[in-house]
Amino acid sequence: MNKNVRVLGIETSCDETAAAVVENGRHILSNVVSSQIPIHQPYGGVVPELASRAHVETVQAVVEAALKGQSPRGVAPFPKNIPVDIVAVTVGPGLVGSLLVGKVAAEMLAWVYKKPIVGVNHLEGHLLSILPGHPDLEPPYLALVVSGGHTELVHVKGYGKYHVLGRTRDDAAGGSV
Repeated sequence: MNKNVRVLGIETSCDETAAAVVENGRHILSNVVSSQIPIHQPYGGVVPELASRAHVETVQAVVEAALKGQSPRGVAPFPKNIPVDIVAVTVGPGLVGSLLVGKVAAEMLAWVYKKPIVGVNHLEGHLLSILPGHPDLEPPYLALVVSGGHTELVHVKGYGKYHVLGRTRDDAAGGSV
């Protein structure tokens, strides 16, 4: 009998606070995002100190909403007190203060609920983010990462096995705000 594994993921690498519950790496049960665009728009880009403070102010509510099964995509809520088997958190790359807020929140939840915690590379998350929408897709495949300061064309050879085919040198196509 295969056990369904549910992961609570927390993402605070830059200017959005996000949390999701995903089952078996492919089925999104909830996905909650709190954007900071209005905070940073007057400055023409992300202000790291303001981003960190906004994460502190929103991370608890975003995680609670994800655990309750809320989603902007209309995913049906699941029962109260859903079991989560693992807590995952972005550990880099990203803004140091923002990453720290997510890491502390994840460590607290993992400790309180006695769950294992796993760190996730932000860019690897992008490489694998296509999988929930394409349940039959398996490596190898090509992926284009266009996120914040990163623009890369990557050959995904297997899980954890990547070869960067090319990247921008001076500026990324994935700017924010």
